[in-house]
Amino acid sequence: MLEVEVIGSSDLPEESLRRLVAISLASAGVEEGHLAVEFVDAERIAELNAEHRAVEGPTDVLSFPLDLDGEAVGERELGDVVICPEHTEDLAEAVVHGTLHLVGMDHETDRGEMLALQAEIVSWVR
Repeated sequence: MLEVEVIGSSDLPEESLRRLVAISLASAGVEEGHLAVEFVDAERIAELNAEHRAVEGPTDVLSFPLDLDGEAVGERELGDVVICPEHTEDLAEAVVHGTLHLVGMDHETDRGEMLALQAEIVSWVR
């Protein structure tokens, strides 16, 4: 079973958010587990950005993966996606982007695969 906890609110309907998460995870072969998607203000995401990436100022989306290898006993705890709607041009893209990071994808080290997959997934739900 896939459990998506939504914390805070945004203009993206929760049903769409859950569908985007499920498709993103399925593209990486993950169909079960728990993750949280939290919507925060600019001040909070700036704090997280400074604390975890040593980058000053707000950003659009941050991911905090927990179980990258699927070796957890019981329900897999995938991690958290934190999104700042006021610094995000496209909430659907931010959800997909953050979720793909939770399963180990990294656009900074691959050859464009993650961003291509992200665009494809977003196009499926529009």
